[in-house]
This record gives sequence, C-alpha cells and structure tokens, in this order.
Amino acid sequence: MDSVALGRPGRPMQPEGLPRPGRCLVMGILNVTPDSFSDGGRYAGTRRAIERGLELAVQGADLVDVGGESTRPGARPVDLDEELARSLPVVRELARAGVRVSVDTMHAPVARAAVEAGACLVNDVSGGLADPAMARTVAALGVPYVATHWRAPSHEMDRHAEYGDVVADVTAELGARLWQLVDEGIDPARILLDPGLGFAKRPEHDWALLAGLGRLRQLGFPVLVGASRKRFIGAALAERGAGDVPAAGRDMATAAVSALAATGGAFCVRVHDVRASLDAVRMAAAYAERLDRT
Repeated sequence: MDSVALGRPGRPMQPEGLPRPGRCLVMGILNVTPDSFSDGGRYAGTRRAIERGLELAVQGADLVDVGGESTRPGARPVDLDEELARSLPVVRELARAGVRVSVDTMHAPVARAAVEAGACLVNDVSGGLADPAMARTVAALGVPYVATHWRAPSHEMDRHAEYGDVVADVTAELGARLWQLVDEGIDPARILLDPGLGFAKRPEHDWALLAGLGRLRQLGFPVLVGASRKRFIGAALAERGAGDVPAAGRDMATAAVSALAATGGAFCVRVHDVRASLDAVRMAAAYAERLDRT
C-alpha cells in the first residue's frame, strides 16, 4: 500500500491540538543554547529565555519552540541532563504564563518531561530516528509531532547531501518514515512533516524543496517549513548583490521565504523574527483569498 494512503492526497489533514487561525501558523524559535548558528548564547540564561519567549508570544507567535540542543551544521550532541536543565524550566514557566509551547528535541526523555511541564507539541528534527523510543513516547503522550526529514546527526549530515531528485527522494523517505511512526502508535491526525531545509541539504536542494512543497503535500499531511536565517538564504542574497549577510541580518529575506512557503501551502513556518513573518503569511493568506475569487 502506498504511504500516501495514510493521509488525504492533495488535501493535508488539519492536525489535532493546534490553532486554526485561517492562515499559515508562525512558530517562534527560542534557542536556549550557547552555540546555535545565529543567536547562540543570547537566551542561554533561564530568565532571559523566559523573557524572550513571552516577547515572541506578544509578537503573535502561535507556538514558541524551545530547544536545548543546537542542530546547526557541525554541532555535537549535548548530555541529556544538560538539555533538560536548559529547556525544562523555560517550558514550564512559559506554559504557566499561558504561552503555547513546543519542545525542539530528538530525545524521548526530554519530550516526555517537556510535555509533562506543559508543552503541547514535540518538534523532532530527526523524525524519530535519533532515539528509538521517541515514537512510542509521543504516541503515549498524545500530542502533535513534527517529523523532519533526517539522514544523519548534525556533525556529519553534510556528507549525506546527495540526491537524484531531491523532492522525490525526500518525499519518499518521509513517506516511508510515516508508516513506521504510525506503526509505533502515533495518531496520523497529529503528525506534521518538515522537509528539513539545511539538514543534509545544499542550497539548491533547499530551493527545490521550497518550490516543490506541493509534491510533499501530496502525502496528505500538513507541512512545517523551517527556513529562518539558513545558509541557502544567505547564499541567495550574496549571489544577488547583497554581499555576505550574517545570519542575524536575514530576517527580512526570511519573511519573504515565509510568504513563499505559505503561498505554497505550508501549514506552519518556524522563524526567529515572528512579527515580520506573521505579516508575511497574513499577506499570503490575503493573496490566496483573492485568487480563489478570480
């Protein structure tokens, strides 16, 4: 049986347990790590991280995604206790303040602890491949789950960036992974897919996946796009005369990509600058509405 049969081909499910504001959702990134690629160290302290999470919520983030382990290219794993110490107090306090929190983790114990502390979604950049217990844990927790296309850990993923047709390959690999996740008990109605821009991908792969979201959506599941400040955006700016733009200076370009992703049918975008991308996806929704009337 084709993996497409899990969802509704061409008509992605609306995942249970998440808001439905009539536009692409915006997930705000909160890295509580010292070594993230664009804002490492800025929010490593618990108090500052909580303040930033509240700020993202005020700016309009539909979810605030708390991550205690960097997944930048070349990053090494951190000790499980360290990841818990970084992320759990932040998740707990933001949830207590009424913020809708997700946890960015590849580890089942962190996912479990974060959901028990108030997180409402698990965002796993390994799609359950880094920790064999993740799928069963998420199934038991009964929360939405983001499964990202993943081929290798961050410190070696660049060696795995080889594809024939990257859109076809990523769609097939995610489709196969979906069967495994559902077989281990995760409710299909709670799964979102992420093509994993930048994860074992070169810039040309990222652009192809962004342009090919419609093919990925044919699996029948909502799609999350995490493009914020990534290398392919910097490379495109440099190629078109903007010079070498550091990661923290790519927010306007990221908002443009958010609009493209939303127009392409993305269910959610994951970004550092919430306000700019929120406006961008609102414009994408207004544009789509006008198109529907013509």
